[in-house]
Amino acid sequence: MAGVPDTVDCPDCGAPASRRISIPRLSRTGSPAFQLMDSTRRSAESPDVVASIPSAGGPPADSRHTHHPLHQKLPRP
Repeated sequence: MAGVPDTVDCPDCGAPASRRISIPRLSRTGSPAFQLMDSTRRSAESPDVVASIPSAGGPPADSRHTHHPLHQKLPRP
C-alpha cells in the first residue's frame, strides 16, 4: 500500500481524485443468512425460555418418511 499514489485520475472526468481507504463490506446485514447468524449468537448467551410443551399437532416424530409415490422409488440407505 505504500507504493500506491495518494491521488488518481477519475475514470469519468479525468480530474485528480484522492484515494480513500474504507472498511470492506463483507456481509449484508439485511440478508437472511446474517439474521440467522445474529439470532444464533444471541441465543447462545441467553436462550429462549420454553413456557410449555409443544402441542401434539406438530410434525411427526419421524419426518424422514414421505407418502409421495415418486419418493418410494428412491434407493434406501
